[in-house]
Amino acid sequence: MTERVREPHYRYLVAFEAIKSRIEAGELPPNAPLPAERRLAQELGFAIGTVRHATRLLREHGFVVTVRSKGTFVAPDVGPSDWCENDAMQE
Repeated sequence: MTERVREPHYRYLVAFEAIKSRIEAGELPPNAPLPAERRLAQELGFAIGTVRHATRLLREHGFVVTVRSKGTFVAPDVGPSDWCENDAMQE
């Protein structure tokens, strides 16, 4: 029996993974502002509500921080090496 790789099937999880990948790849470095939700929605091909849900998950998982009246930024205190260690601890 072949083992299937589980991929997220909810659109907000796909958006979450896409944005998280940009952060992990360094395309969005620490303290960098996230593009506007409307722009992200256009870039990713999702509805703005889907991107808002993904952004909320990113915030809950510590990848981004939101500053009222300023925007949403990549978290300053989490680097790619930290993510690898956290992933290893969860397995």
